[in-house]
Formats: sequence, structure tokens, C-alpha cells
Amino acid sequence: MSISYRNMQAFICVAESATFAEAAEKLFVTQPALSSSIKKMEEQLGGQLFSRTTRRVQLTPEGETFLPHARRLLHDWDDAVEGVQNLFAMAQGRLAVAAMPSFAESKLPGILVRFHQQFSNIRVRVLDVIMEETLQAVLSGRVDIGFCFEPESKDNLEFFPLFTDRFVAVMPADHPLGASRTITLEDIVSQPFISPNRGSSVRQWTEVMTAEYGQLNIVAETGQYGTIGQLIAHGMGISVVPSLCLEQMLRKGLICRDIEGSPLVKRVGMVRANRGVMAVAAQTLWQQVVSDYSTNL
Repeated sequence: MSISYRNMQAFICVAESATFAEAAEKLFVTQPALSSSIKKMEEQLGGQLFSRTTRRVQLTPEGETFLPHARRLLHDWDDAVEGVQNLFAMAQGRLAVAAMPSFAESKLPGILVRFHQQFSNIRVRVLDVIMEETLQAVLSGRVDIGFCFEPESKDNLEFFPLFTDRFVAVMPADHPLGASRTITLEDIVSQPFISPNRGSSVRQWTEVMTAEYGQLNIVAETGQYGTIGQLIAHGMGISVVPSLCLEQMLRKGLICRDIEGSPLVKRVGMVRANRGVMAVAAQTLWQQVVSDYSTNL
């Protein structure tokens, strides 16, 4: 059984009117057409909703019982339609993004502020986690878009490059290597080294890129570049970090130096899952970022 929106609306209007003629006038339909709609609805429900007299129309007991349910159904329908219209019009909605901390602290605020200035009714949730967790959040559907280094495997993912980031060496302010404007990978492998956690893609990639110059002397490992910076500041060792972290490291009073002839270069970009169509808010942010960064590629 399928009762149409129009017939439900007709029932409510007749219930709130003294006569069929009055209800027909409110609905801008003819009285015979309105009577036909009510009759069809009664047939579908299996009984009379109104008792008709020559002077007035009244609800039957069953009609009285059904009226509040009909009003709620129509109200919910209108709310649902209005809600999805607002989503398409970007008048309301939610957007979830994930970003590795170095990007979340440096580039992401500017991206989200610009988006918020245009679409202030969209509530944004940010998950700032390491690269591996960013990719997992995108693949699992917990977030719409991720910002991270280019993944080695792009299975079920679409990656859009935004810029290339060159890693730099970071050391305490009084470190002897700080006297040079650039340092070499040989210098780096000769020093106590603070590394990202074992198993992270950046850790594996760094070890591969430095292997021909020797084995890294890893004295500590952690999941966050902020913690790496703190350990360096306390003289525990040196490290290499993406240029995205440059300001963060300088604020800690550390020295950052370019690495001579360094192969430590990675692309940074956006990722999204290769499944269906993204929500309008996510599509809009994606296109905004593509537009902003395309000229830099």
C-alpha cells in the first residue's frame, strides 16, 4: 500500500476545514478531485475517515486517531526534503577530514578557514593522526578527505598531489653541524638519530633513502614530529623532518638545515576513497583545494 503525499495532504486539509468545498479552495483543486483523493485513501486504509453530512464534514473515530500520525508523517517528510535540499545547497551539513599532524598544523587551517568563510553552516571535524591512520580513516569512511604524503600503494584510493616537500635536518641550537649551511646524509647517519616509529611509511622510506650512506643510529622513536622536536631540543639526537614542520621546529629554538643532494623528497596531497560519489560538502572542499593548488604543480 502506498499513500501519496498529495492524498495525505488532502486528508489533513479536509480534517482542518468545515466542508469539502472549503478544503478544495485551500488546495486549489476541484471538489470532485478532492473527494476522489479521499475516497482512494479510504479504500487503501480499509474504512471511512470522514462522516459526511450536507452541512459539514467530520472525522470518524478512526480518522481522529489517524490525524496526528498523518500530521507527523507529513512534517517529517517536509523536514527530510528540506534537509536534503539544504545539503545540496550547502546550507547545512558535516564534513570530516584527516590530516597528518605536520599538515594539520601548517597548511590545513588556511584551507578550512577559506572553506568556512564561504560555507559557515558546514560543521567540520578534523582528525589529526599519522599518515597510516589518515589513509585508514579515508578507506574506512570515517572521513571524507585525507591530507598526507603520497602513499606507496593507492589501492582503492585517489591521490591528488598538491606540492613537493623536501625534508630538512633538525638539530639542537648548539650542535656542531649547525655551523654549516647544509649537511650531508653521511653527517646524519653518523649522529644519534630520533626517528618516526617503526612500521611507519616515512620511517621505512627514510631508512631506504639513507641506506647507501650507512645505517641510521636510532636512539629513540616516536609517532609525532612535535615529540621528535622536544627530544632534539633536550639534546638527545638529530632528525630529518618535512619542511611542513619547519616553523614548528624553529619555534622550539632548533636549527634546520638543508641536506646536500638529498633524495628525501616526497609529494604531499589529498586522498579520497574510490567509492561512489562524495557528499556535496566534501566535493566542494576537494574542488576548492584542487583549484588553489593546481597552479603550483
